[in-house]
Formats: sequence, C-alpha cells, structure tokens
Amino acid sequence: MQDLPNLVDPFARAITYLRVSVTDRCDFRCVYCMSENMTFLPKNDLLTLEELDRLCSRFVDLGVRKLRITGGEPLVRKGIMQFFEAMSRHLASGALDELTLTTNGSQLRRFAKPLADCGVRRVNVSLDTLDEQKFRDITRWGRFAQVMDGIDAAQEAGLKVKLNAVALKGTNDDEAHRMVEWCGQRGFDLTFIEVMPMGEDMGDGLRLDQYWDLKDVRRHLETRWTLTDIPYSTGGPARYVRVEETGQKIGFITPLSHNFCESCNRVRLTCTGQLFMCLGQEDEADLRRVLRESGDDRLLDQAIRAAIARKPKGHDFDYSRQTVGGTMTRHMSHTGG
Repeated sequence: MQDLPNLVDPFARAITYLRVSVTDRCDFRCVYCMSENMTFLPKNDLLTLEELDRLCSRFVDLGVRKLRITGGEPLVRKGIMQFFEAMSRHLASGALDELTLTTNGSQLRRFAKPLADCGVRRVNVSLDTLDEQKFRDITRWGRFAQVMDGIDAAQEAGLKVKLNAVALKGTNDDEAHRMVEWCGQRGFDLTFIEVMPMGEDMGDGLRLDQYWDLKDVRRHLETRWTLTDIPYSTGGPARYVRVEETGQKIGFITPLSHNFCESCNRVRLTCTGQLFMCLGQEDEADLRRVLRESGDDRLLDQAIRAAIARKPKGHDFDYSRQTVGGTMTRHMSHTGG
C-alpha cells in the first residue's frame, strides 16, 4: 500500500469510514425510503463493479479502514459477490479492518455463506417490526418469512447480526419492548434510528407525524429494562447502552434530537459515483467523471482530497419546529442507507 497521509477534514476529523451504495434498486418499497412506483436510475449512470473496485481501493489506500456496502438493497445488484471478493483482498492485506453491509435480509439465505467466505463478519439487517402485517405495510413488497429465514441463514454462516429499526410513531412505538426482548433471546444487538426528512415525495407532512424522538424511546424502554451507558463504538454514529437483563447492546442514532456530527468520520459514495461529505447536506463531488475521464489515480486522489476539504461541520436536519428544517430531496435509496 502506498505511504499516503490519512484523509483529514477541515475540523481535524480523520475520515476512516466509507459507506458505499452499490445500487439504487431494492426488492422492497419501504415507506420512509422510496416511493412505491420508483423510477430507477439508468444502468449506464451506475458505477460498474470494476469502477467501484477502483474507487473504493483508492479510499482504502488513502486511509479508509471500514467499508459498509449499502443500497437500495446491495444484494440485488447483479454480480455483487464479484465486488465483495475484490474487496476481500484489502482485508487479507491488512489495509482494511472491516468489510460489512446493511441489508433488508431478503437475500441472506442465498448470500450469507459467500459473504462470510469473503471476510464479512457482521451484517446490519433493517427490520422495523416483528408484526407480519405491519411489515407488509412498511415495506409494501417485503415478505416477512423470507427475512426471518435470511436472518437464520446469517447466523448459520457465523455472521454477527445487528438489527436496525427506524422509530416510527404510530407504527412501531408499541413494539419497542418486544423488539428488545426478541433481540435479547436471539443474541442480537439493536439500534434505533430517528426517521429523517429525505425524499422528494414527502406528501405526509415531511414525516413530522412519524417522528419519535429517541430520548422518548429510551425513557419508554427504561420503564421495563435497566439501561447503562457504555463507551462502545462500531465506528458509526450510534451511542450505546447495555441492557442489564439480557447483556445485549442498544444503539441510538439521533441525527435530529442530538446530532453526532462532532465525531463524524465517514463519507458516503452513491451508486453513481457522487461523494456526499454529509448525509444532511446537498454538497457533492462527482468522482464518476474523474474516474471515467482518466486512468490516472493521482487525479482521482486529488478529487477525493478536495472533496474531504469541503466536509462541513454538521448537518441541518431539524424536527424541533413545526416546519421541518434541512430536508433533502434525494431518496435514501440513492444516497445509501
């Protein structure tokens, strides 16, 4: 690996974590992520698997230690294991500490073992409810039994499973205790996430009616469980507590009620090669253009460094007012979850 200095933003934060969306497509249509009748990007706009390899490899050489693969649903991308196999060489060399993914779980029965064979050690499964009817309502197209089977397959393959649940007032607010109990029985950690104002078709009041402040979620959980703050980090934005009754960890990702920007170490690469230095800002860098116009990695490195030099101090998401501040017109499925 080349002897290059780490990527550091204007606020002296080392950028060591890259989240990579490999597709905007998904086999679900979750209500807070995309519209039911999505118009997906033309395939020529998407980075090829070879381009993803080249670009991610530049980030690794520049000091990124963790890659999280997202979508859409990353496992519906044709030939996706070719990309995981390519990235596994960075694990083998020691240049990369972790290769992981966030998935809806629908394809894990097929891919769990090949992922484990590539060096993936844990997966985050997005699951907002344990109620089959609610699951259909939230995902529109999802099959609950298929996801449960996928989670089983992940455990059988030796993958550590963590659940991510978006906290939705009026939808899953009556299930928080049940989810903690179920995860404790299965040995899963659990992370709650505040719903974010993203997507251009937010005709439901910009999701203000869905917003459940995670301070309230924690207070609700503490009516039954003993939660102890712990200094644990996976490299992401969650703050963690330990559930004393089960030993599991619960994370809280709070981009709205208590942002985590001061310790942000990550940037997001879209499936079209746009680098977003902040999830809650519209500024982006077009790395696809540099990638396709030149085979010179020095120019690509310069473009990456220039983008990191524009990373802002924090985002503008705000649900504290009756009108929502800092909304993003792009769908989460494009940026990557």
